[in-house]
Amino acid sequence: CGSVGIEVFATMPTIRIPPILRPEAGNNRQVETGGATVREALNELVATYPSLANRIFAGDELPQFLNVFIDGQDVRLFDGLETAVSPGTTVILLPAVAGGVR
Repeated sequence: CGSVGIEVFATMPTIRIPPILRPEAGNNRQVETGGATVREALNELVATYPSLANRIFAGDELPQFLNVFIDGQDVRLFDGLETAVSPGTTVILLPAVAGGVR
């Protein structure tokens, strides 16, 4: 009696693109990227969609108005852009929303 093996393929990190940034990301809701850190994953995203560069980076860091989460946790609470990502990690870009009635 033989055993049946199930192969599990590791996926690459996925970056979820918010609606406000989708036009600059080819209207994609999410994009798979490579990289071992948040910075490397975002650099790969920007290499594919250069118009996102000034929306995702302020110089060499995250802009103050952009929150980045991995698996539900703000990367600023970890190692920022150097936070490790692994296959299957979901990176969520969440621009801060300002406004309201005074």
